Amino acid sequence: MLGGVTISHSHGLEGHSDADVVCHVLLDASLGAAGLDDIGRMFPSDAKWEGAASLDLLRLAYLRLAAEGWSLVNADCMVVAMQPRLAPYVAEMRAHCAGAMQSSSDRVSVRATGTDGLGFTGRGEGIAAQAVVLLERTALV
Repeated sequence: MLGGVTISHSHGLEGHSDADVVCHVLLDASLGAAGLDDIGRMFPSDAKWEGAASLDLLRLAYLRLAAEGWSLVNADCMVVAMQPRLAPYVAEMRAHCAGAMQSSSDRVSVRATGTDGLGFTGRGEGIAAQAVVLLERTALV
């Protein structure tokens, strides 16, 4: 599961939730942009969140952000992985994440790159992602 999209591949990701690194990194960057605690404090590793869909967690975070007067200006997510090839899924990932972030796809970027065989991502042992999110305060709380 990446960006709310199920991608068939011989390997999967492990995590307390569905391990969707795209949603996780967008969620953490969004919380950071608003000066809030991280994903682990908002959604602790307890039974309530076990197996949760990360897209739903992103949606819940944006409901909270909206209630506190924040809205998305833009988000940029870079996924670092040798496999699977993500280009065929990028538009769908953008649409899913943008919907969860209460925005349109033109404000959310999801891109992918490899590492030419370097590090754990280059060896196919995992996936990494980084994101930058810009929020604006739309209302005084």
